[in-house]
Amino acid sequence: PYTKAPVFAEPLFNWAGFYIGGNVGGAWTTQQWVNSANTTPFGDLNPGQGFRQHGSGIFGGGQLGYNWQASNFVFGLEGTIAGLDTRGTLLNTVFGVAADDQFSWRADWMATITGRAGYAVSNNLFYVKGGYAGVNNRLSVVDAVPLTGSGSQTQWHNGWTVGAGWEYGITRNWIVGLEYDYAAFENKNYQLAGASPGLYTFAAKPRDIQSAVARLSYKFDWPLGARY
Repeated sequence: PYTKAPVFAEPLFNWAGFYIGGNVGGAWTTQQWVNSANTTPFGDLNPGQGFRQHGSGIFGGGQLGYNWQASNFVFGLEGTIAGLDTRGTLLNTVFGVAADDQFSWRADWMATITGRAGYAVSNNLFYVKGGYAGVNNRLSVVDAVPLTGSGSQTQWHNGWTVGAGWEYGITRNWIVGLEYDYAAFENKNYQLAGASPGLYTFAAKPRDIQSAVARLSYKFDWPLGARY
């Protein structure tokens, strides 16, 4: 008598390896700026006064990552870079209806480096992710009535992001998916006096950027042995 060794069965889809792809969808941003100093002849906000505004737009870019698989558990690292079209314009009426100061803002591109952890069910992968996020942000002001001063500044804001998603292996190499992410960022000081004398400074930041995208990735078959 003898015992027959069990036959090793490769899972229907192997998630391990390098992948690269693109994504497209929408983003929603909440921008906040609060005056911290005003010694200019044209600035119409006092320290402590400010605004918060919401904006939405198109979001899209690319992703590059690597997955390890242990049974049904999948772990990975991923980097993304994306352009976004979230912006807004606001007329200041703090000192009446003259709408003297016109503020404009935009967040135009964003990068992330995250870890991913998921659970694979055949060709489906359900995952969560989290890590670093950074965004390029611009804030500007123009004194509209009369035009006596203006200024603008662009800065990079560091922050963090968390998200969740679903992916499906439609072939051995091609993967489609859906993902939602939430990111929040630090305060930075903006000097908006421009060439005008004095200080017109703001503590400003994108309070959050939320995005929902559809993804398409190509997974390479190498290197072998990435799955355990």
